[in-house]
Amino acid sequence: MGERQNEPFQLSFNTSLKVDFQGSRVTSDGGLILVRELDEQLRFGDLVAEHLSDARRGKNTQLPLVDLFRQSIYSRVAGYEDANDAERLSQDPAFRLIGSEKVWDRGVALTSRLQTFETEMLAEEENFAGLARINRALIGKVEALDSAQRVVLDMDSTEIPVYGEQENSAYNGHFESTCYHPLLLFNREGDCLAAKLRPGNVHSAEDWEELLLPEIEQQQKLGKEVVFRADAAFAKPEIYAALEERGVKYAIRIPANDSLERDIAELLTRPAGRPSYKPVVWYKSFLYQAASWKTARRVVAKVEFHFGELFPRVGFIVTNLETDSRAVVRFYNKRGTAEQWIKEGKQAVKMTRLSCHRFRSNEVRLWLSLMAYNLGNLWRRLVLPKRIDNWSLTSLQQRLMKTGGRLVKHARYYWLLLAESHLTRRLFRAMVGRIAALPVATG
Repeated sequence: MGERQNEPFQLSFNTSLKVDFQGSRVTSDGGLILVRELDEQLRFGDLVAEHLSDARRGKNTQLPLVDLFRQSIYSRVAGYEDANDAERLSQDPAFRLIGSEKVWDRGVALTSRLQTFETEMLAEEENFAGLARINRALIGKVEALDSAQRVVLDMDSTEIPVYGEQENSAYNGHFESTCYHPLLLFNREGDCLAAKLRPGNVHSAEDWEELLLPEIEQQQKLGKEVVFRADAAFAKPEIYAALEERGVKYAIRIPANDSLERDIAELLTRPAGRPSYKPVVWYKSFLYQAASWKTARRVVAKVEFHFGELFPRVGFIVTNLETDSRAVVRFYNKRGTAEQWIKEGKQAVKMTRLSCHRFRSNEVRLWLSLMAYNLGNLWRRLVLPKRIDNWSLTSLQQRLMKTGGRLVKHARYYWLLLAESHLTRRLFRAMVGRIAALPVATG
């Protein structure tokens, strides 16, 4: 009876076809091994071992800490939402091969083990602090390759809706939802440098100094010029003063008010004659001092008249940049890419999956998702050929990571036989070559 249950299936529509189930030897995530190769080149495992401590003893240590950490990160890189998928992935060849030799044959952690690792072990005070250090050290290894003397920082907040009784979740009137309200700091390459999970009802700029000032200090120690961009939620005089005190250039949008509009009154009248199908755009730069400011600052106004619209579109940016008004606006508008990176974090690596009751456990999960995002972003910008380096992380998952493969074990080697579709032999060879050529320091 047992033999009959394990026999392959033969279907009537094609008598030459037989179907069998060999899940432990077949993977749908074969492209992950390229991310693992980049991880090895960046010495990601060394960073994990350096900044996390393992207090387990005895049989609890059968799965090494670095393997558990990689399993948590790579499941998110591949688009799996949380530890519930670990049961199915425990025997997946790709997830076995990205770990150490100990898990090649036995398999990776099951759901209960991975859940305990994420919500208890990583939630310990020392290990939780280590997550931010691992993330920053990983980006630091790549920054060492960049000779640019100018660093652009983008800060933004976002909404992560919750649907249970999570600690510190609260109703946010702006988003009109019960949520968490994390704060994120990016560089212009899209790497997330720092983050903080916050209750849902805090102001968008709350705790800005905790993330921004240490990053400015670190970059200036390296001799870099720092420039900061943010939307109108960060239009606060204490932020301007802190940046000016540290010699940081900035461009921050400020909300319109009657005083600002009086300063550009001559620009608010629609041009005479037949309306142009092409938008009419005017700029003006002037000094402005709000009642709460101790000094006057430069404000750049942009006024746009669009065909079919009764009123002009008006925007104001406070800045200490010395470039012309058009260049200031163009520089500020690139801040919109930070919103795209946040969107990728939500869609590709499931950053919104914060369903634990304890706030600390959800903080850990946010960091794991952000490190998965960063690893995917580093793969995109360091490894992909130029013709596809603008793909979104979701496209990379669907076209490259989701590559079918079969694992064959011989006496001395493991063979992973990949299906050739979007991920071709030529593309695979090019990416492996680019990874090997990265001059990343080993320290």
